[in-house]
Amino acid sequence: MGKKYTSGFTWNPSERGLRYLEQRYLPRWMVLFLDTLIATLSLLMVYYIILGTPLQFSNDIPMLGQGSIMLLVLMLHFVVFRTYSGIIRHSTFTDIVRLTYAAVSTLIVLVALNYQYYFFVGSKPFLTTALLLYVLMAFSGMLTFRLIVKESYRFIKNSVTSGAKKRVVIVGVDDQTINLGKALTTEASGEFQLVGFITENSDTAQLKIANKRVIAIKTTFRETLEGLAVEGVVIMANTVTGKEKTELVDDILSLGLEVFHVPSLENWSKKADINNQIKPLEIEDLLEREPIRIEDDAIGADLLGKTILVTGGAGSIGSELVRQIAGYEPGLLVILDQAESALHELELYLEVNFPHLRFVAELGDISNRQRMQMIFERYDFQMLFHAAAYKHVPLIERNPQEAIHTNIVGTVNLAQLSVAHGIEKFVMVSTDKAVNPTNVMGASKRTAEMYVQALQKQQKGATKFITTRFGNVLGSSGSVIPHFRNQIAQGGPVTVTHRDIIRYFMTIPEACQLVLQAGTMGKGGEIFVFDMGKPVKIVALAEKMIQLSGLEPYTDIDIVFTGLRPGEKLFEELLNDSATSLPTHHPKIMVSEVPVPEFETLVAQIETLVCSCEQQEVQLVVKVLKEIVPEYKSENSPFEILDLKENPVPKE
Repeated sequence: MGKKYTSGFTWNPSERGLRYLEQRYLPRWMVLFLDTLIATLSLLMVYYIILGTPLQFSNDIPMLGQGSIMLLVLMLHFVVFRTYSGIIRHSTFTDIVRLTYAAVSTLIVLVALNYQYYFFVGSKPFLTTALLLYVLMAFSGMLTFRLIVKESYRFIKNSVTSGAKKRVVIVGVDDQTINLGKALTTEASGEFQLVGFITENSDTAQLKIANKRVIAIKTTFRETLEGLAVEGVVIMANTVTGKEKTELVDDILSLGLEVFHVPSLENWSKKADINNQIKPLEIEDLLEREPIRIEDDAIGADLLGKTILVTGGAGSIGSELVRQIAGYEPGLLVILDQAESALHELELYLEVNFPHLRFVAELGDISNRQRMQMIFERYDFQMLFHAAAYKHVPLIERNPQEAIHTNIVGTVNLAQLSVAHGIEKFVMVSTDKAVNPTNVMGASKRTAEMYVQALQKQQKGATKFITTRFGNVLGSSGSVIPHFRNQIAQGGPVTVTHRDIIRYFMTIPEACQLVLQAGTMGKGGEIFVFDMGKPVKIVALAEKMIQLSGLEPYTDIDIVFTGLRPGEKLFEELLNDSATSLPTHHPKIMVSEVPVPEFETLVAQIETLVCSCEQQEVQLVVKVLKEIVPEYKSENSPFEILDLKENPVPKE
């Protein structure tokens, strides 16, 4: 223990050492003085070296005068090339280049003076060998001085901070992981101490990279880790498959070690240092599937120079769509949302990160027909991405009228205006909850799907209505991942509705990539269904998140089962009973073939639905919604009684 002082802090030798190391840098005049001292010592060494040889110094200028001229010329070039401006303990290649320029320029000037004097007088004032030796020795001395200071600083700092650093190994040996390893070993102030690289290739086991061991996996990855005194493992993106990563993480967590994730080099933030690139592994990094490949050229051709509207543009999906579309250089991007604060934040983000993007943020509610009419008349839209919707199942189950106004009436407004204004493509973001819905939210989204499909058949214009349908999105607003993360941060318990509940998941960027890709493929009237990978058991997700936080499920953080929420079902589907799916040329996208209702009938039903909302009769609203979507059967909801009235239990 450190010595306790009356002032109230604990004395710690390593902290004291760090304070010494973090003192102010040497002032520039001091660096210039030391370089001049090294140059002077170099002159003396040259003098004594030459004295022991048959070579003779010139007598035209006294020795003191020769030395003074040589020193003054070098000092002049110190100033010209600012060799003193760098921080000695953080010397870089740029500092070496400055020294080189100063030394070479000094030699050129002195040789030029030597021959100019010879041209006019007939003799040389300086011994050429002495000039060469002087410049070489001065350059070597100043370079050595900088290297000694830099390496001494790094050695002392590593010694002082080594106890506080996490000892880690990197998985894999390739160009990316080698560059990561070099960055870790050269960063003196880093949080990590690299022990070595773990590889399956036994041929490289005797090698060293960045002066660190290459460790071949023995029988299993877990056994190899057990033999190493490490605290964590660093996994770099794209070095292993999703399935391999999950297996590695299970082994790492079973040993109580930390798991760190690093993006691939091309995705590194240029403004962040190596410490900020390495982050604790998130559950989003553990999807068991290969990265989705998109046809970037096709998407680029579809969006380049276009005037595009994104509704719900400040939401989780909408804002990511905006970011991805911005990278394809649209002519004008209009972002519509009713969430004022979120829209303002997105506006500030785009101004900083896409300074050349032409965009406008519009505040408005899609259910307000007059406001939408005004926006469509203001801009000549060519494409529309419709991501605005109410989506939280339990909340909408208690407020079904709001889902009708936003999810259905809002979609109707946008669709009709798109046809009236000749928009080329209308791409709607839907959900797997629209398939055999068990809640108001899913049924409202299914009604919206039906309307745009029916309108596609009815309208004579050129607008292509394209629907995209996928499941839960990791990290989106209100999704289970942020909710679990907050509960873990607060010490638990983590609440899961049912032990057997499962869901499909994909990341927000993946979902938006596929939305853009489907937009390029649509001919009009399709419902595109995405390959969501394997469904995930929510309780397993909770357990893994607790482990990734360095805690033990059911011991450090308890998991409590609260029962299914209103409208919630154990598993979601991507296709309904009456649908068939057809493949497309993209392996992750299928087309769902669903029967399309008659347009006039559907319009009449929607009008009845809107009228029922105005009567404030919740049961009537849901009853009409069930008539529009016959497959809608409520679960864990007060609206189950409506299904019983339709299909009464027969008397025995």
